[in-house]
Amino acid sequence: MAGRGTRFLPATKASPKEMLPVVDKPLIQYAVEEAIAAGVTKLVFVTGASKRAIEDHFDTDPELERALTDGGKTELLESIKNIIPPHVSCIYIRQGEPLGLGHAVLCARPAVGDEPFFVHLADDLIVGEPACLAQLASEYARHGSSVVAVEEVPHETTSSYGIVAVDKTDEGQKLTRIVEKPAPKDAPSNLAVVGRYLLAPEIFDKLESTGRGAGGEIQLTDAISDLLSDAAVFAHPFSGDRYDCGSKLGYLQATVSCGLAHAEVGANFRAYLENLLAD
Repeated sequence: MAGRGTRFLPATKASPKEMLPVVDKPLIQYAVEEAIAAGVTKLVFVTGASKRAIEDHFDTDPELERALTDGGKTELLESIKNIIPPHVSCIYIRQGEPLGLGHAVLCARPAVGDEPFFVHLADDLIVGEPACLAQLASEYARHGSSVVAVEEVPHETTSSYGIVAVDKTDEGQKLTRIVEKPAPKDAPSNLAVVGRYLLAPEIFDKLESTGRGAGGEIQLTDAISDLLSDAAVFAHPFSGDRYDCGSKLGYLQATVSCGLAHAEVGANFRAYLENLLAD
């Protein structure tokens, strides 16, 4: 979460983009809830400058809790007390400078240790049952190898993604190639990696030797490409709806979709939109 969120300026000038709310929860809370639903018990937040609000959001606030208790606002009190269950720990690591996703993942190595781990990009909001990370965990349980979440994208947009080529086997869709942000004419397919990964710890050694790639950054895609020579990596076409909340249009789409599904305001919001579109 060390990026600056410049596409959302001025909203992100003093507040992290991960704290942008979708209806009544910030993006980072959706990410945390998805991780916990997949069985995660240790959350590692890789942050940058001006991201303190994220740590504050997941910390306790006795004064606010006391005010809600005194006001009899039990439902609101429960909504802030149970964000992080007692059995889940939080670790915050500062990425000194934004050197890319691969470098951010490498920063987490001391906290992750020698075990498989998820990488979750909070600005890719994926809504579905089971949650996307839980789907990756099930896929990993089948073959014990790294898994990346993928979806088909328009061919003309391949330069915005890591793009994979796969062989379909009895075990699943096995990666044969992965390329970071290829031009459409150079893309091996239109199958794009989105912001969910389940990676074996061997990826850390690959990241240690990965130089700067596309955009002058240390790309996780390049390390995964290097890993392919030593270990299998599988693609998982997840089920669910993905919203690119790193873009303004995707963020608005997520807000509308989640608003319509919201138990408290969904019905009234739908009526409002229907009346709006009827005018």
